[in-house]
Amino acid sequence: MTGAVTDVPGVQVGHWTGSGTGVTVILVPPGTTAAGEVRGGAPATRELALLQPGQTIETVDAVVLAGGSAFGLAAADGVMDWLAEQGRGIKTRGGVVPIVPTAAIYDLVESGGERPRAGDGRAAAVAAAAGPPLATGRVGAGRGATVGKWRGAEHAAPGGLGSASARVGDATVGALAVVNALGDVLDEAGAVLAGSAAGLDAEAFPEEPFADQPNTTLVVVATDATLTKADCWLVAQSAHHGLARALHPSHTRHDGDLAVVVATGAVEAHLDRLRVAATEVVTAAVRAAVGGDDD
Repeated sequence: MTGAVTDVPGVQVGHWTGSGTGVTVILVPPGTTAAGEVRGGAPATRELALLQPGQTIETVDAVVLAGGSAFGLAAADGVMDWLAEQGRGIKTRGGVVPIVPTAAIYDLVESGGERPRAGDGRAAAVAAAAGPPLATGRVGAGRGATVGKWRGAEHAAPGGLGSASARVGDATVGALAVVNALGDVLDEAGAVLAGSAAGLDAEAFPEEPFADQPNTTLVVVATDATLTKADCWLVAQSAHHGLARALHPSHTRHDGDLAVVVATGAVEAHLDRLRVAATEVVTAAVRAAVGGDDD
C-alpha cells in the first residue's frame, strides 16, 4: 500500500524538524468533523476531551503532533495564533478560538532535551499551508522517535513518521503515523521489521523492561467522506486495530497510543468499509514510518 494522508483533498501537512525533535501540523478545511480515542496508558495531550462523542464541539481546524513530551504541547500555541490570524476557529464574542487537538511523544532522551516551542509549531503550520509534498521518515514529530524498547531502551531502533492512503468507492482514506512505540514494528508475516536488538536471550532483558520511559504512537486518519462525530469515533476504534496489527506489544501502560479521525464531508461512503480501510492504512503507515513496504 502506498500513498499519503495528503491524498485526501484539502488535507495539508507540514513539519518543523529540529536536531533531535520536531512538530508536524495537519491542516484541514473549515467544517471538518473530528473524534479521537486514547488507548495507551501514558498520553501527553491537549484538547482531546472535546473529541469524545457527546461533547459540544464537533469540528477542528488542525491537529498538532510534536516531540518533547508534555513540554512539546506548547507548539500548539503557535498554531493557534497562526490560525486565528487566518480567521479560523469557533466564533466567540472575544474573537475566534481555533480548535487544535494536540499530542506529543516522549523523545527527551533522543533529543538531548530539545523541546518544540510555539514558534516551531507556527513554522510547521506555515509549511503545511504552503502545500509541499509530504516528507516522511525521521522528520517532524518523528525526528526523535524510537521503537523496540520493551526489552530495554538501550536496545531500541529508530522510529519515525509514515503515511499511506486507500480508496473506498468515491472516498479517500489516509493515515499519518508518528511511531515511538515501546513495542516492535511487525511486517505482514509477523516478523520484526524494526525493533529491539536484544535478541531472545532472557538474560538480556532488564528486570523492569517496560518502565524505562514513556512511549507513544500517534495516528491521524483523514477522509473526505461525510461522517458524524460518532462515526469518526468508530473509525478511530478501527484505527487502533491497525496499531495492534503492526505493533507488538501495543497499547501498553507505558504508551500514549492515540487515534484522531478527521472527515471533511465532501463525498458519501459506507461507514463499515471506511472502518476496514482505516485499519489497513494505519497498519501501512506504521510500517512505512520505519521504512517498511506494505504493498
